[in-house]
Amino acid sequence: MNLLLIGTILIGIFLFITWFAKTSSKKISNSIRILIIFLIVITIILMAYAGRFIFSLPFMLFILPLIKSKAGLTLIQLFRLWSLLRMLKRTGRFKFGDNNFSKSSGNMSLKEAYNILGLDINKKYNEIEIKKAHKKIISKVHPDISPETAKLASVVNAARDIVLKSL
Repeated sequence: MNLLLIGTILIGIFLFITWFAKTSSKKISNSIRILIIFLIVITIILMAYAGRFIFSLPFMLFILPLIKSKAGLTLIQLFRLWSLLRMLKRTGRFKFGDNNFSKSSGNMSLKEAYNILGLDINKKYNEIEIKKAHKKIISKVHPDISPETAKLASVVNAARDIVLKSL
């Protein structure tokens, strides 16, 4: 019985290696992407069935970039957006479900404004670079895209104004 199992595993490994050697790298990368998507979907279904997570947001956010749909953001963009929200929450400038700002944008420091725009405070930027950084962030949080991000968009706009005034 053990020899049959070992023989089957060795034959499987041999077939995989021959397929891998004869296939183009583009086809291999597409196969890996499909395998990852399939495994994530299976994991989501198993977790939903087990009752631990019912199609949770993190799984859906991680699968969208792999599918490469129009709605999908890359993982780097998701991480940048998450870090922006975390930094704003930590400073008390942004909170979901709260219609009033806990701090006004006039109290925002220059360092906070640079952090919001993803710029290095020690580096010298010109007006075009600042507007480019602002446009990159505001394209993800503009109120036309999602009405829930209107407050976040106003914080990003205030950060841009503060940085531009400091030039």
